[in-house]
Amino acid sequence: MSGLSCHPLPPEQASTVFPLVREAIPGLDLRSWLRFARRASDPRRAAREGIIVVVRSPRPMPCGLFVYRKEQELGHGEVLIAEHFVAVDLLDAEPVMQALIAELDVLARRLGCGAIRAMVLNPASQTATQLASAGHRPAGGALWKDVDAPADGDATPTGA
Repeated sequence: MSGLSCHPLPPEQASTVFPLVREAIPGLDLRSWLRFARRASDPRRAAREGIIVVVRSPRPMPCGLFVYRKEQELGHGEVLIAEHFVAVDLLDAEPVMQALIAELDVLARRLGCGAIRAMVLNPASQTATQLASAGHRPAGGALWKDVDAPADGDATPTGA
């Protein structure tokens, strides 16, 4: 993994990683990403959430990233939640992903987390395989359902 380094995304560089994020979330629009990224990458929030990027020296542009947040979980205490893993490299993306996965352990320790939950949508993906090789294991499952959000002013108060 020589030449690769991980660090938090500075808020002013949020637009530069948009092409990477589109690899993980193809339908995402720039405006939504910038709104999310500017808040998540605020250095004042780094102890609770953020975006980690990996850069291959001497190239200045990030070639990988993940989004994280810290949550309190019953029975486990503080847990690092990481998702939207992306590693792009013209020759070999595997070392980029390995750098990101290694950074999970460093970040979890720095944030005082006792566990890491790495969220991957495809359990057969290369990302899931590399996470498993690094000691991550399946723990439960996630079910998803899209719902229509109420239009502004259409929300009915609970208990009404």
